[in-house]
Amino acid sequence: MVKKYHEIRDPICNFIRLDINERNILDSQPFQRLRNITQLATTYLIYPSATHKRFEHSLGTLELATRVFDVITNPDNVYHDQIRDALKTEDLHIWRKTLRAAALCHDIGHFPFSHAAEELLPEGKTHETFTLKLILDSEISNILKDKLKLQPKDVAKLALKPKDYQKEDKTIEYSNFEAIMSEIITGDAFGVDRMDYLLRDSYHAGVAYGKFDQYRLIDTLRILPKSENESEPTLGIEEGGIHSAEAFCLARYYMFSQLYLHSVRRVYDLHLVDFLKKWLQGGKFQNDLEAHIRLTDNEVSAALLKAAKDNSESAHEEAKRLVYRKHFKKVYEVSKQDLEKNIDALQVLYENLINQYGVENIKKDNYGKKGGKLEFPVLDDDSNKIKNSTDVSDILCNTPDLTTNFIFANPEIKDEVKKYIEENKNSILENKITELKEDNN
Repeated sequence: MVKKYHEIRDPICNFIRLDINERNILDSQPFQRLRNITQLATTYLIYPSATHKRFEHSLGTLELATRVFDVITNPDNVYHDQIRDALKTEDLHIWRKTLRAAALCHDIGHFPFSHAAEELLPEGKTHETFTLKLILDSEISNILKDKLKLQPKDVAKLALKPKDYQKEDKTIEYSNFEAIMSEIITGDAFGVDRMDYLLRDSYHAGVAYGKFDQYRLIDTLRILPKSENESEPTLGIEEGGIHSAEAFCLARYYMFSQLYLHSVRRVYDLHLVDFLKKWLQGGKFQNDLEAHIRLTDNEVSAALLKAAKDNSESAHEEAKRLVYRKHFKKVYEVSKQDLEKNIDALQVLYENLINQYGVENIKKDNYGKKGGKLEFPVLDDDSNKIKNSTDVSDILCNTPDLTTNFIFANPEIKDEVKKYIEENKNSILENKITELKEDNN
């Protein structure tokens, strides 16, 4: 008897189930490649157990997307007549299949070491560009059409955010229901891509920052009008789940501030980029699907080891930084007070330091994502009226910014650089302000 369903054990979702047709996606070369794409790039050099891959993250996204779909399309969870009528006109069985396929495929376009080296992608391209190409133009496309009886474009629309798909094809339009299905995977408020990576990364790194009550959060998700005055449907939540939503939001903040933006992880990523600029042909990844499928972390890691051991290799110094843990050391982090004194404080200090010590001995890293309000509709438990999340929760009104402003130095001169910054920082920043004022006059 042919087995119709396959179960995969997972530390986050317990069991992940796929039918025999979905298994064909799993067995495809583009998807199997994800076994060799590290989820958290160089983070394993700081958190040794953070060696998990995009493969298991994609499976987890499939499972969580299915749970969300089943909750929000359950007739008992639909409070609004207009939304209930809209659901009746949809073939929910087909949408469920399409969503599951999209969740599986949403990350197949990632390059080696995931986000760490995305600045080296071909000009104007993102990993979403390659996800789209693989869904539409690789063996994945044939599997979707022949095995699952799905249209690849329908799957692609759910796997990518609308803005990412429309960047590649301006003719693409999303219906309200397609937008909601895409939001299940990629949404900023309740996307299961984010849910899974926070829980999974937290588990594998051995930290507690990314944990939240996924079960309560998913069980209270609903399709709701955007507001009392806007009928356009979107993902929202029952008021009883607001604390789970706050915990989800805070989990993201803490994971970024404590793990993803860890200063040593950031400098290892910089060293990786420096290596790849010399190792890759033309200093960039190729704009070619076949080359993309062939290249994984394994090839890069092998090249790193070879270059680190051979001082005749052009990227020998860069490889040594990673392989032998000779990374640059953090010598300064720009403060709020520095930025109040000079909004360009990081760049000003960096330019001064490379003039003093040489560009080969100093690195900077800046990353910034604005916080602010996280808005989504909330269904009042008593009145059945729609509220705004920011009217219900002070936490969701004031999500913190996520920023880094690091300066790193060659470990051989780090103490000297630290002393120089300590003695000269104020005059450097003030002199630059004076120079700018004089230029304006």
